[in-house]
Amino acid sequence: MNFLDLSGPFDLIRMLVELSLVSYIVYKVIQLVRETRAMQLVKGLLFILILSKLSEIIGLKTVAFLLQGTIQLFGFGMIVLFQPELRRALEKLGSSGFQDILLIKDDEERLKTIASIETIVNSCARCAEDYIGALIVIERDTKIGDIVNTGTRMDAALSEELLVNIFTPKTPLHDGAVIIRNSIITAAACYLPLTQNAGLSRDLGTRHRAALGITEVSDAIAIVVSEESGKISYAHNGGLTRNLTPDMLRKALSRFLLENKNDKRRFTFRKVKNSEQADR
Repeated sequence: MNFLDLSGPFDLIRMLVELSLVSYIVYKVIQLVRETRAMQLVKGLLFILILSKLSEIIGLKTVAFLLQGTIQLFGFGMIVLFQPELRRALEKLGSSGFQDILLIKDDEERLKTIASIETIVNSCARCAEDYIGALIVIERDTKIGDIVNTGTRMDAALSEELLVNIFTPKTPLHDGAVIIRNSIITAAACYLPLTQNAGLSRDLGTRHRAALGITEVSDAIAIVVSEESGKISYAHNGGLTRNLTPDMLRKALSRFLLENKNDKRRFTFRKVKNSEQADR
């Protein structure tokens, strides 16, 4: 079937639907790759692909054959090298439930998230003031049950006093990370995978490397308080933002945990009155 054959009554609609679907898929792939370490390799793969096509056009058959073989090996290599990124993408796709499809966000959950952000920010501020080292991981769409199982299960209500007490030196659970799931302290003293990035600054300690590590294999947000400097940092998508004030941390967490979902609220089936009350 010729893609440009528009002789039938529905051919134009079919063409527009196909173009829209392909454009959306390409956009989502670029959006995913852009935020990962795979971006540089993708650029290299595109460069080799262009060279291969040019070689075919000008008749360099041997060069074209070698480049095509390289592209195939490149594809298999990317699957092996970027298994964490692929896993994260598939988990994110699989974790999108029926509620996400309907774009429904509960007002009560929103208020609970706001309260949780405030509790986390205040806890980090207290730890920073007293030079108490802390590592807090906020689970999002990608489930990290394997990480939870490495620590001590708590399932405790999130509170400022409990968080600070957990990280106080010489307490039983102060070593390792606290995992927060759905505004609940799910576990403490958890072991996180360390980052595989060899180009990091030497002044980054184990907490910072662990924070980067968990965000390389999941969409979690990891917050670090340095016990040496008292400075607050957060890691997201394998990147680290340092030297935060409590207000800067509050804005960052609100952006990650609230803003994206707030956009979805515009398309819900809720009454306008409920939406206005939630925004007050």
